[in-house]
Amino acid sequence: MELSKEDRLPPFVEELIGTLGVHAQYVLHGNIRDLHLVNRRGRDRFHPLLDVLWNPLREIGYQALVLCDQVGGFHVAAGDGETRTALEELLQGPREFPGQNAAQRQAVLDQMRNITTGWAEQREEMLRDGRRLRPLRVALVVDHASRLLTDPSRLTPDERDFFLACLKLATEAKPLEPWTGNPVVPNEPGRFNPVIWLAEGERDIPGWLISGSERIRAVAVPEPDADERTTMARLLRERYGRYAGKGSGGAPASSGDTDAEEAARSVGAFARAATGLSLRAMEESVKLARSRGMPFTAMPDAVRIYRLGVEKNPWSRGEIRRRILDGEDPDNERSIPRRVLGQEAAVAMTLDILKRAALGLSGAQATNPGHRPRGVLFFAGPTGTGKTELAKAVASVLFDSDQAYLRFDMSEFSAAHSADRLVGAPPGYVGYEAGGELTSAVRENPFRVILFDEIEKADKGILDKFLQVLEDGRLTDGQGVTTYFSECVLIFTSNLGVQRTDPDTKEREWIVEPGTPYKELETTVKDNVKKHFEQVIGRPELMNRIGGNVVVFDFISTPIAERIFDLQVGNIQRQLAQGHQLALEIEDNARRELLDHCTRDKWNGGRGIGMVLETHLINPLARELFAAPDLGPGSTVVVTDVRETESGRVDTTVVIKKGAADAPGA
Repeated sequence: MELSKEDRLPPFVEELIGTLGVHAQYVLHGNIRDLHLVNRRGRDRFHPLLDVLWNPLREIGYQALVLCDQVGGFHVAAGDGETRTALEELLQGPREFPGQNAAQRQAVLDQMRNITTGWAEQREEMLRDGRRLRPLRVALVVDHASRLLTDPSRLTPDERDFFLACLKLATEAKPLEPWTGNPVVPNEPGRFNPVIWLAEGERDIPGWLISGSERIRAVAVPEPDADERTTMARLLRERYGRYAGKGSGGAPASSGDTDAEEAARSVGAFARAATGLSLRAMEESVKLARSRGMPFTAMPDAVRIYRLGVEKNPWSRGEIRRRILDGEDPDNERSIPRRVLGQEAAVAMTLDILKRAALGLSGAQATNPGHRPRGVLFFAGPTGTGKTELAKAVASVLFDSDQAYLRFDMSEFSAAHSADRLVGAPPGYVGYEAGGELTSAVRENPFRVILFDEIEKADKGILDKFLQVLEDGRLTDGQGVTTYFSECVLIFTSNLGVQRTDPDTKEREWIVEPGTPYKELETTVKDNVKKHFEQVIGRPELMNRIGGNVVVFDFISTPIAERIFDLQVGNIQRQLAQGHQLALEIEDNARRELLDHCTRDKWNGGRGIGMVLETHLINPLARELFAAPDLGPGSTVVVTDVRETESGRVDTTVVIKKGAADAPGA
């Protein structure tokens, strides 16, 4: 591939080529394993990194590209036949880089010095046609440089000495004098024979190597942008056509492309679906699609399979839509309105967001919605009003199981560095090998509901992770593995907006109270949630990502509290019947007293009703049952009285009627 002045190279290659006269070494870091686009004679092509480095180097007079690593040692990666033969003889020596002992490391350094000088001393002694040979113009690429060190922040003495020698080599290097007789570049300037280190991260190389000399330059290799992904998608579509036996510009009939407009749509859909992927990953996705017989129009599905590693997609099936409709139907026994009582507005808004998620319309208003989560819900409101229960109901509706939701109690993530538990510790820290609780679970099952309970208690470092998930739909854990959340529904719960801390007394006080009209309560809670993110924790961007997905829960009203009371009493009766074959009866007077105690405190909602039932009913029942260990099946436990004493204690009177099996003479 010969380059002309009109040809367009990746910016990082232009930066390297343009500074060869002042820099002797380079550290290329970032997206080094990817494919890269080159525009040649008005036509786009993609090539591996070594190709996009070598071709412009050859155009400016370099004769060969030498590659070395710890496995293959030094070998010629590119060059003409005559130069390649000469270099193969000159490179005889160490096959390990940088070697395992002092002698091997010194041999490697000698080899590197020979390359940077073009073997000037050796070639001065060699004659051809009566003339001394000029130094060779060669570039050295050190591959897998990130693997040369055990820990870049804690170098061993041998590692330190090796890189110190490399720093000295850069400082002492001299650009090779121009060769006036070069027919390729007549007025060639003096340039170094560069050493190019390839590293995944800039910090994988000792920092002082880069900052210790003006001769060493760090050059970032960026991830592909949207334009590059679109160009790559177009090129891969052309290749897809050739695979099917068509011409270079054609497309197979099975691809579903019928005209230029349809082709442009399929290319655009592929490029959008590949947001965050490398160009090489796009190429692999096309290979995956071909192996499965998928048309090019189905490339978004192929990308999803490539990302998640699973072919099934519950969202694309009719079952989820049917379950959402069933979950909305109040006549259905498993419907959400039957599970979450008294929260009609919150349930209706949640179902709307689930419908949007099922249709894949979350974030559809954005120019490029990317791969954000399928749905995001922020449940706010008083405690005990059904926020966690609604999250379980969402999991049951979407994935047909209450256990399809993953719950994280954010009170356990309030300490600094607690984000490591979610995404895994960085290399070198305790727990690095275990990975993250969140990322590992989502990789095991990408289709799930994730509940983050009491989000206001989380450390700010956790909130930064949430910001990345909400914006990009992905997280990279401590081991460098990327986890995608594009098929998840995220639910945050919080008591924000209903209480505040008095600045003088430092005591918590209610902002809203039972009986507040829902519209007024909703406005107040949303305003205070927004103020908390903007003014208290300084994360307005997180609130912007959540947007209009804040679902406000109302206080439990008296009629709803009575329904919850009856349901929970029914649960106790069912447990006694199934576990002990006992019947529980509550007389009317006792029921009224018990109901009054359970619904007196509206601030604790349904959870408060359960707590009172536990102390005022379950504890006395347990006491009486322990006092009558020989109680047989078929007996009846009757609550006849519930009364409050002057000391404030509540006494419950329980009478046990033995069944027929326990009657005398039975």
